[in-house]
Amino acid sequence: MEKVLLSTAYLAPIQYYSKLLKYGEVFIEIHENYPKQTYRNRCNIYGANGLLCLSIPVKKIQTKTKTKDIKIDYVTNWQKLHWKSIESAYRSSPYFEYYADDFLPYFTKKTDFLIDYNAALQEMIIDLIGFQVKINLTNNYILAAELESDDFREIINPKKNVNDSNFKSVEYIQVFSSKTRFIPNLSIIDLLFNVGSDTLSLLKSTLC
Repeated sequence: MEKVLLSTAYLAPIQYYSKLLKYGEVFIEIHENYPKQTYRNRCNIYGANGLLCLSIPVKKIQTKTKTKDIKIDYVTNWQKLHWKSIESAYRSSPYFEYYADDFLPYFTKKTDFLIDYNAALQEMIIDLIGFQVKINLTNNYILAAELESDDFREIINPKKNVNDSNFKSVEYIQVFSSKTRFIPNLSIIDLLFNVGSDTLSLLKSTLC
């Protein structure tokens, strides 16, 4: 069985979900020293003015705080702000109303730890897309060679354009693409709200 190492991720990009689909067993790294400005607490969507980054605020951390210990900060009502941004971006998409009630609870109730919030959202999205995958949380920090797995913990990154020969972007109709341009590898919700039940087949077509 092929294995893969991934980071936790907030409404992860299409590239990330292609790994969940491709590999028989997934290990989510939670014992790393938490890095900032990654998909662990942020996602990219397509707003009326182009690319829009949504970021979950986290409580102040020490230099070497493990990802498993990262807590979400609710000083600002970021859930309301994120949902407003998502609604504004996708309310005219073909499938937003169909899926909105599935997502809304995750932007109203509070979850203490980032990894728990991400995992709950991810489980729901996998169920909506319609595939199964075995997901484990790491028990300690793992070197890819030790696990004999492919390692995408840092390759799938919003700040780095790292070549991934196992993923190819596939175009589909986006809400604002007729106005501006197609933006590849956005959050999985961009694909889900725009193509609905075809999400699984498009995910499959991204695999190399």
